[in-house]
Amino acid sequence: MKNVTGWLAELATFESQGIPCVLVTIVEEKGSTPRNAGTKMIVTAESLRLTIGGGHLEYKAIAIARQMLKEGTRQPRIERFSLGASLGQCCGGATVLLFEPMGQHNVPVALFGAGHVARALVPLLASLPCEIRWIDSRTEEFPDTLPAGVTKVVTDDPLDEVDTMPSGTYFIVMTHNHPLDLELTERILARGDFGYYGLIGSKTKWAKFQHRLAAKGFTAEQIAQVRCPLGIPQIKGKLPAEIAISVAGEVIATYSAQATLEEASPLRLVQPTHNHF
Repeated sequence: MKNVTGWLAELATFESQGIPCVLVTIVEEKGSTPRNAGTKMIVTAESLRLTIGGGHLEYKAIAIARQMLKEGTRQPRIERFSLGASLGQCCGGATVLLFEPMGQHNVPVALFGAGHVARALVPLLASLPCEIRWIDSRTEEFPDTLPAGVTKVVTDDPLDEVDTMPSGTYFIVMTHNHPLDLELTERILARGDFGYYGLIGSKTKWAKFQHRLAAKGFTAEQIAQVRCPLGIPQIKGKLPAEIAISVAGEVIATYSAQATLEEASPLRLVQPTHNHF
């Protein structure tokens, strides 16, 4: 009973603090193993609670869990391990681990530009499950106080910021510089692993960008991933607040749809590979 209340209390602590974590559970054991079925471990990006027995099995489990956190994975997965010599454990049995992402997984957002629309948009995004990097070269354009969950980045090299963001990032580009918008678009499309990309601009601007992107070798499929004009089409307003609400609505619709797809997917079962033996 003590073990059960222990992991529940640890999990509740992380959830109350809004810290994403992965609950690792031994769901099956065969032969000699370091811990019995039901044993749990909680892994965050920077800490560890409880143990599934130590050794290389635990090391591998921590690495898998932290990769899931880095990727923002919400779908549980199962991994099978043979506790042979290559895992550095002499038990000789086999273990099946269940990895369950827990807690709130904030959507990473990179917002380029600190103009009127961006200043209206950031408070809306900050009120959502988003972690925002707000990027511009003009420090005077940022408000004096930023909402929680927003990091101000003043840089003359915004293209470098594209490369620092994790897989699945939502990119939003609304700078005051059209050539920079095009460069950012090229850099973001070249990554190919973003969760969403919205570019502010008129249909005329986007038509010109499409032509230039195609001339630089981007495929029609790549170009079609860009939302431009961005935002919910039914909202036609031109005021900064109206555009901001439209964009925030599209962000919500996107991450809600992605979450629904993940929840509808069957439990991911990863068969044993040579790396586990």
